[in-house]
Amino acid sequence: MLKLILGRLYALYALLLFIITMLIVFIPIWILSFFPDPQKSKGFLAIGRVWMKVYLPLIGCPVTRKGLENFKSGETYVIVCNHNSLMDVPVTTSKIPGLNKTLAKASMGKIPLFGVMYRIGGIMVDRSSEASRKQSVVEMKQALEMGFNILLYPEGTRNRTPDPLKAFYDGAFALAIDSQKPLMPSLLFNTRKIFPPNKGFYAWPHKIEYHFLPPIHTTGLTRDDIPALKEKVFKIMWDYYSAGVSREDTEEAKSAKDFI
Repeated sequence: MLKLILGRLYALYALLLFIITMLIVFIPIWILSFFPDPQKSKGFLAIGRVWMKVYLPLIGCPVTRKGLENFKSGETYVIVCNHNSLMDVPVTTSKIPGLNKTLAKASMGKIPLFGVMYRIGGIMVDRSSEASRKQSVVEMKQALEMGFNILLYPEGTRNRTPDPLKAFYDGAFALAIDSQKPLMPSLLFNTRKIFPPNKGFYAWPHKIEYHFLPPIHTTGLTRDDIPALKEKVFKIMWDYYSAGVSREDTEEAKSAKDFI
C-alpha cells in the first residue's frame, strides 16, 4: 500500500514537472512550427534533446544508449522499436541520432500546446481513414529522402502482455523495402517498469536503456520478402530483449543481496 501511494505521488510529480518544463520550451517550439522542414525539425530536436536531458534525470529516469556506432554518416534508416509505455515517444525522439520523425495519431496533434510539438516531431495519420494512411506513407518516404530517420513501433500499440513483444504489423517492413532503406532494430528497456500496465495513475522511477542493433539492408528485396524480413527482425528483437531482461534481473537481484 505504501508503494502504491508513493507511486501515485511520483506520477503526479513527473506529470507536473513535464507540464512546467513544456511551458518553458513551448514558445520557441511554437515559433519554429512556422518554418519549413527540415529547419523546424532541426530546431525542435535541438530543444527537445536539451529538455529531455534535464527532465528525465530530474524524475529519476536517466537514459543510456548502446549501439550508436551502427549509425553511418549520410545514411537514413527505418528504425523499429518495442513499445511499452507513454515514456517511449519522448525517449526515442530525443535519443535517436540525427533528424527523425515518427508516425503519430492525428488525434494527438489536436491536444492544446502539446499537439504543436507532436505535429512537428511526427507524421500524422488517422488510422480509420484509408486516404490518411496512404498519405502518411507518402510523407514518410519524402522524409527519408530529406534525410530523416523514420521510427515506427511495429507492434502498433503499447504491449500490455507479459511477453517481450506483440506480433508485428507489415508497415515498417514495407516502408523499408519500398524505399530500399536499411531497417534498424532498436529496443527500449525498463519503460514498462516506470509505467506498469494496468496500474492506472502510477509510476516508479527507473533508469532507461536504449539499444540500437546492427541494421538489416533491404537492397534488392521486394514486398514478397516482407514476411521473412518481419520474422527475422522479430526474432532478433525478442532474443535480444529477453537476454537483456534476464541480465538486468540477475544484476538487480545481486544488488539487493549485497545491500542486505
